[in-house]
Amino acid sequence: MYQGRTVLSQVLDFLPMHQFRQCVSRYGGNKGVRTFTCLDQFICMAFAQLTYRESLRDIQCCLRAMREKLYHIGIRGNISRSTLADANEKRDWRIYRDFALQLIEQARQLYADENFGLELKETVYALDASTIDLCLSVFPWAKFRTTKAGIKLHTLLDLRGNIPSFIDITDAKVHDVNILDKLIPETGSIYVMDRAYLDFERLYGMHQSLAYFVIRKKTNARFRRLYSSKVDKSTGIKCDQIILLTGFYTKKAYPEKLRRVKYFDIETGKNLNFFTNQFMFPALTIADLYRCRWQVEIFFKWIKQHLRIKAFYGTSENAVKTQIWVAISVYVLVAIMKKRMQIDLSLYTILQILSISLFEKKPVLQVLTQGDYRNQITNNNIQLKLFDN
Repeated sequence: MYQGRTVLSQVLDFLPMHQFRQCVSRYGGNKGVRTFTCLDQFICMAFAQLTYRESLRDIQCCLRAMREKLYHIGIRGNISRSTLADANEKRDWRIYRDFALQLIEQARQLYADENFGLELKETVYALDASTIDLCLSVFPWAKFRTTKAGIKLHTLLDLRGNIPSFIDITDAKVHDVNILDKLIPETGSIYVMDRAYLDFERLYGMHQSLAYFVIRKKTNARFRRLYSSKVDKSTGIKCDQIILLTGFYTKKAYPEKLRRVKYFDIETGKNLNFFTNQFMFPALTIADLYRCRWQVEIFFKWIKQHLRIKAFYGTSENAVKTQIWVAISVYVLVAIMKKRMQIDLSLYTILQILSISLFEKKPVLQVLTQGDYRNQITNNNIQLKLFDN
């Protein structure tokens, strides 16, 4: 509710503070802390994400310039670069991971009925990973190759609302397929994956959990066709077959039947082959499901461009993971605010508006919905003259 409060204070009202305190208590985040609490740290880092701050000194200067307003947004401690650096270095990053997961759960409930382009009642997930390159001399704990460091962001994206339902941060050298061991498949849900995740033993475990998958076929996969279904080739579907794997190891790993769908993508001019254990959907729906997988690629591109997860405020593993999880929390928080306030703007537009209005004392809904982007055109010549005639 607006009571002469800043926009940032109103945005923070959407945070479930009870759950945040539980996360802090679980890992003893405020143990021995006098002034700069975990909440102070989270608000400072969230401010940095929302306003695209470049460094800890940048955060310090901007917040100190608004010193008289900090108490009213929840910051009780003094802001200093060294204090924030120590907090990012020492306070357990799992506090912010658990809190981000709490926000994700709320967001998924809000977006449960969101349309993602296909009229399906099943929950559809897209699984992929993205590597964040780091400097080996600055981040030696994240060694990837001989002269390179990096971390990998593994994400399971719920396509209804593009909300990440599972995130894991690992060394860049961890292969994508290993993340399947950490997933608990949901019965009846559909998992769409690229061929990097093609491991028939793990896929069979998913099949036994009564979950479905759609995955790109590798070129060396050996199989035997049992029978084919009729297809309308004008739709791009080239074949729809029921198959059995014939490789010595693959047929042991996945002994049951699979479905193979071959599709010609007119946009890229490529033939795409899919394996799936979903036998009821039309073949074109299988192809459309894989096309929706690109939403996770767009998600990675979006957060890398609009959140601070490529340049870091600290160099330790704890500081890097803290910053990434706070960035994810900010992304999900804005998504929650957008849905609850029924704001008809993209997340990008909301973030851009918030970045320049956080300390204004206006109702946040007014700030986000009453912007006038129209250019006023006049017939009068209003250009200034540099020189008199």
